[in-house]
Amino acid sequence: MQKGGRSNPGGFLIEQRRLDKQPADLRVRAFTEITLKPTADSGAAQASRCTDCGVPFCQNACPLQNNIPDWLALSADGDLREAWRVAAATSTMPEICGRICPQDRLCEGACTLQQSGWDGVTIGSVEAWIADTAFDNGWVEPIRPLAERGQSVAIVGSGPAGLAAADRLRSEGYAVTVYDRHDRAGGLLTYGIPGFKLEKRIVQRRVDRLIEGGVQFVLNTNVGVDVTMDELRSRHDAVLLAMGVYQARTLSVPGRGADDTVAALDFLIAQNRVDCGDAADASAPHAAGRDVVVVGGGDTAMDCVRTAIRQGANSVVCLYRRDRENMPGSAREVQNAEEEGVRFEWLAAPKALMSKGEAVTAVRAQRMALTEASASGRRDIAPVAGSDFDLPADLVIEALGFEPEAFAEQLDSGLGLSKWNTLQVARGGFATTLPGVFAAGDAVRGASLVVWAVRDGQDAAAEIDRYLRARTEEAAA
Repeated sequence: MQKGGRSNPGGFLIEQRRLDKQPADLRVRAFTEITLKPTADSGAAQASRCTDCGVPFCQNACPLQNNIPDWLALSADGDLREAWRVAAATSTMPEICGRICPQDRLCEGACTLQQSGWDGVTIGSVEAWIADTAFDNGWVEPIRPLAERGQSVAIVGSGPAGLAAADRLRSEGYAVTVYDRHDRAGGLLTYGIPGFKLEKRIVQRRVDRLIEGGVQFVLNTNVGVDVTMDELRSRHDAVLLAMGVYQARTLSVPGRGADDTVAALDFLIAQNRVDCGDAADASAPHAAGRDVVVVGGGDTAMDCVRTAIRQGANSVVCLYRRDRENMPGSAREVQNAEEEGVRFEWLAAPKALMSKGEAVTAVRAQRMALTEASASGRRDIAPVAGSDFDLPADLVIEALGFEPEAFAEQLDSGLGLSKWNTLQVARGGFATTLPGVFAAGDAVRGASLVVWAVRDGQDAAAEIDRYLRARTEEAAA
């Protein structure tokens, strides 16, 4: 094989091959994952493409600092059990990150082969394959602490940060209780991410492992309402706040009334509840037979457009103010959406909502142009005069990102906040302004990637462990 005029000197330069996908006309009929599992031969062949370059840029680009070259080499040699052990040493949920991380912006984008002009190793697909094989073969060991510490930790929020922290803290022998306002554990993993990217059984088996290991889940409990922070602090030796950020940003355009749009998360939660086995809520937003416009260009917007297609929308348009190259969402997800019939209107922003009577009928949009790059290198956008156009729409979904909720107001007025209204923590750590209370994940850094939440949860657990051990030593002195 040749590419760019160069010969292929080794097997590691075989063609990059991602997991095969179901044909688009079939996959849009269901909310199951669109990828097909690799065979042992194809998985090992892809893993063998790693060049063992000596400078693991892939590992450096991974928020978890996963030992990627090591488990790729082990997978290529057929030692998947040891590959799993190495992968699990740095990540509490490789099977989840392997599915939903934007690898094109992280490890795969930094792969030496990718940087050299060849197609990079498909690291994410190999990671998911290793983890699924481990679960299928019973290699995922239950949590069995060597000794019980006799101290307890409360975790508020059962999303990726909370689950990661619960895993590490329970493994160290702490009694862990996770509080969540929803009726199921998993947070964003359960109710935010659609099944075609992450089937709910994948999340549930992680939750089940924690339960089997002794972690307690207290669901349908809104901390600050159903139980106070003072009560949590009196019951437990430490508290970790890992509840994420879920307050949706809204459109501010003429014609937008209180009920004229749907928040992205409300739309996704309704479908995810059905995927979890709940009966459909007739009052929930649904796209069947409707002209749908989704405003936004992040991964949440991609989740919405692809969900709308599966619900049987008449048409689905994604309206984004910048161009394809500058959108924050995964390029892989854009490709999937286009294959499934989503139309993208790049460099276009909503200008007003058009209505007939009480019902929205269209989104009036305006073309935008990228300006010259500033000193920082970022190009701004500017409206193009006389470029208005209308998009038919009787369902408008806002996918404009999320902001922190009123953490201090609801939880405890003693919690310090940053200028972005996220929880304030000590520099380089996770301790809040309340003694014995820590915070991690999106509640601290703002809306971010699942892999960063996992990293924060694991690191926060390590800090809580040090804090509680130090308290034990002080009490014994």
